[in-house]
Amino acid sequence: MLIFIALIFCGAFVSPWVYRVCRKCTGHLLALIPATLFFYLLSLLPQISARQVLIESYPWAPTLGLNLCFRVDGLSYLLLLIVSGIGMLIVLYGGGYLKNHHHEDRFYAFILLFMGSMLGVVCADNLYLLFIFWEMTSLSSYLLIGFNHERKEARQAALQALLITGLGGLALLAAIIIIEVRTGVVTITDLLNYPSSLTQDSYYPYLLALVLVAAFTKSAQFPFHFWLPSAMAAPTPVSAYLHSATMVKAGVFLLARLYPVLSGSLAWKYSLTIFGGFTMLLGAFSALKQTDLKKLLAYSTVSTLGTLILLLGVGNTLALKAAVLFLLVHALYKGALFMVAGTIDHETGTRNVHYLGGLGRKMPITATASFLAAFSMAGIPPFQGFISKEIIYEANLQSGAYALWLVIAGVLTFSCMIAVAFICGLRPFISRHLITPKIPHEAPYSLWLGPLILSVLGLIFGLWPQWIDDSLSSAVTHLSGIPHTVKLSLWHGLNLSLGLSLLTLLIGFTIYKMRHRLRSWHLPRSLFHYITPAHLYEVILHYMLRVAESLTAIIQHGLLRRYLMVFVSILLAGQLWANFTAQTFTLPWTGTHSIAWGEFILIALMLQAALAACVLQSRLMVVIALGFIGYGVALIYAFYGAPDLAITQVLVETLTLVLLLILLSKVSPFTQKSSTYQKMRDAITALTVGIIVAFTVNQALQLQTYPSISKWFSENSLLAKGHNVVNVIIVDFRALDTLGEITVLVLAAIGVVALLKKTTSTTS
Repeated sequence: MLIFIALIFCGAFVSPWVYRVCRKCTGHLLALIPATLFFYLLSLLPQISARQVLIESYPWAPTLGLNLCFRVDGLSYLLLLIVSGIGMLIVLYGGGYLKNHHHEDRFYAFILLFMGSMLGVVCADNLYLLFIFWEMTSLSSYLLIGFNHERKEARQAALQALLITGLGGLALLAAIIIIEVRTGVVTITDLLNYPSSLTQDSYYPYLLALVLVAAFTKSAQFPFHFWLPSAMAAPTPVSAYLHSATMVKAGVFLLARLYPVLSGSLAWKYSLTIFGGFTMLLGAFSALKQTDLKKLLAYSTVSTLGTLILLLGVGNTLALKAAVLFLLVHALYKGALFMVAGTIDHETGTRNVHYLGGLGRKMPITATASFLAAFSMAGIPPFQGFISKEIIYEANLQSGAYALWLVIAGVLTFSCMIAVAFICGLRPFISRHLITPKIPHEAPYSLWLGPLILSVLGLIFGLWPQWIDDSLSSAVTHLSGIPHTVKLSLWHGLNLSLGLSLLTLLIGFTIYKMRHRLRSWHLPRSLFHYITPAHLYEVILHYMLRVAESLTAIIQHGLLRRYLMVFVSILLAGQLWANFTAQTFTLPWTGTHSIAWGEFILIALMLQAALAACVLQSRLMVVIALGFIGYGVALIYAFYGAPDLAITQVLVETLTLVLLLILLSKVSPFTQKSSTYQKMRDAITALTVGIIVAFTVNQALQLQTYPSISKWFSENSLLAKGHNVVNVIIVDFRALDTLGEITVLVLAAIGVVALLKKTTSTTS
């Protein structure tokens, strides 16, 4: 898996160059990467069907006990097939949908970056590696949602998705840290084999809350559901891939992956059941109010995600089987319908259902794919959607005391989904012909191939469901941690589930016929608008920005003197604490070295020059005083037998003096802008800084963490045929370091020369 993930990331990196070389066939070439992975995964089907777990590990940070671990079992295998298979079709679809778009090359890079990140989330065994890929999906989805960044709507939607899913990412990191602290394991394999149950741990409530926040934000559960419909500002290929088949399933996958170690408690059951059930109903009812094809599909996706979360909360055997099957079913029909919606928009110029009709004759292949996907979404036999709906009803009927309420919620939800399926998948093609902004015609094959393949698979797996029994059995086994066998069949006999399916079809068709009345029904805005999660998000974001602006006005005031004062105050506090709490603190004059009269006189003169630089009003005299200090330092080097350093100091000081004189000739004369109080404050601060720095240097000279290497350099300098130790160190022992410093100086000199030439030419 590491090779394939790296290959996909490499494809993202080189895609702009591939686009420049062969613009028309870029999508076909890049689709070969996920196609290769997809067929490789198919070759692993016998091992996965036998419920084997494939694990590979590579060194990452061995000293920290971290490895690049990947785990492929039945559960991750199902998601890997979805990510790679639909990803292959999306890359082809995107090549046709975004043909001649001025950022088409950018789309390929972003979509492959997301694909690699999603693959990492699905098969990562190391929890920290899972977190890294999790955050990469958020970042890459931000780029994809904001793909049309010229539009304000796209930028706002991208930021909203990033902030909300980013919050979930932080929660996931905190949960991982708690898991490692409480269990000592950092891999999913070790966690699934952990001998004791995490539900009995005292930190379990906090751990569960953090995991739920991570999953709910990623999978658009109430109250975080509103970011998903807003993300429809992304191009349709992005919506079809991220927001129907892959990214939004990451939260569901996280809960399914941790199901064996976190489920079994009442907190798990009630949290997932209540939030999942409410999201399921909210998404279904909200979808009926929409007229944009993508918004219709987006809200129905929110409802489906709520259904999956609900099933994980119910947790009986049938519920887990239904969750795994429904995850696959939804990816097939919703991915197809999203692509159909994009094709309709591409060929007609609109996605508004009020302006679409009679497209079946103009776009027969697209219509065929749409009909098949819509029938599967509506749960009409013999499609796979019918089988999944039957199992969901059976799971709800066996859910105990709350069976009646779950069945009622399921009937209402699936009835709305049937109406949405008819509105999106049938009405644009079978109703009377309407005039559209563009004259419709059948789309190129790149736009209908993907939805046709996905919708046909929904029919095939409905007619011959036994073909996927073994792989689903493996997925359910690794989800629950207990061996399960899945036996799917199209006909379950005359039972209550079949009756509920027929009732759902009847209610759904009725809702479809009454859709115009339902859209015209509005709740009072004053009652609900101001307490919706979307509005609360806007309010919180607004006040966060206001607070940030206020803090910025206080902290980033633009006065350099205050910045410097804060900096040195913090420096002083830290240095004072470090110096006066050190057990080995000694005063600088307690050493055995004696100061010669010449050195004493030189130091006294340097102190006088420093004081003069502070009080003199003439800029020239200030520069001379500062220069005297610099040349005095050079003399100190000479007194202590370091002629090389003395020469360097003289050269640097001379250059500095020249530059200061040039700069000061261009600025205004000194003016008095500080009060007496400010001058006293600055003087005390400067004096304190000088004293503290002196003491700190003294302390640093007394530290000896490792044995001194001075003696070694002195003894071995003769071997390098040199009598000056400093020269030998610079030229021989640290030759590469010296070469790097010379290179930096040369580059700086070239830059200065270039600037001088540019200034000269501009002036002339």
